[in-house]
Amino acid sequence: MAKKVVASLQKRGAKDFTKVIKMIKVSKTGSYTFKEEILFKDNIKGFLNN
Repeated sequence: MAKKVVASLQKRGAKDFTKVIKMIKVSKTGSYTFKEEILFKDNIKGFLNN
């Protein structure tokens, strides 16, 4: 799967995208989970604020 993501990010216009990893705390257990997404660079702040 990683190869597919890397190959698609090497295409034209790929510099407009960023891989974002967000750490989310689970209230029940107190542990953390991670959410990964590849977003357009203008949508990063919205993803991190939610």
